[in-house]
Amino acid sequence: MKMLVAKQSYEESRGNRVEVAVDSVAIPRRQRELSNRVYASPEARAEAQEKAEKLEMGLEPVYPTFTKSMLRPHVTGGFWLGLPIQFCFRNLPKCNAVMTLIDEDGDEYPTIYLVHKIGLTGGWKGFAVAHHLLVGDAVVFQLIQPTTFKVIDHLSMEFN
Repeated sequence: MKMLVAKQSYEESRGNRVEVAVDSVAIPRRQRELSNRVYASPEARAEAQEKAEKLEMGLEPVYPTFTKSMLRPHVTGGFWLGLPIQFCFRNLPKCNAVMTLIDEDGDEYPTIYLVHKIGLTGGWKGFAVAHHLLVGDAVVFQLIQPTTFKVIDHLSMEFN
């Protein structure tokens, strides 16, 4: 895939026109294959959520936790993960911050927490894709440091 660097021209104070390369990079879009997507039934979602809640109850109560059932915007397209409002108000930074997601293997994924949008972006896609998250999967988030989540994502459902 070839990346294109956008060029922008501007006029200097004496009228000389200069063309410079700017930091923005345009990446050509590829066609998405929509026919092979897998969606969970309401029963499968409920079962995954129930498993996650049982797991959450067994975790150390010292660390705040929440569960999230994956929806389409969380795992396709925009890859935006909205977080529970009350959890964020009680436990997360009051300004935008880099939140680190640590998976069960100890791998770290930096993401961007946007306080006014109450969610994760900028790195969430990498985590979701690396862990093959699908619509209907349930994920447990445990806040182990002010800007670090331990994430348990093996609660996906088997599809027939």
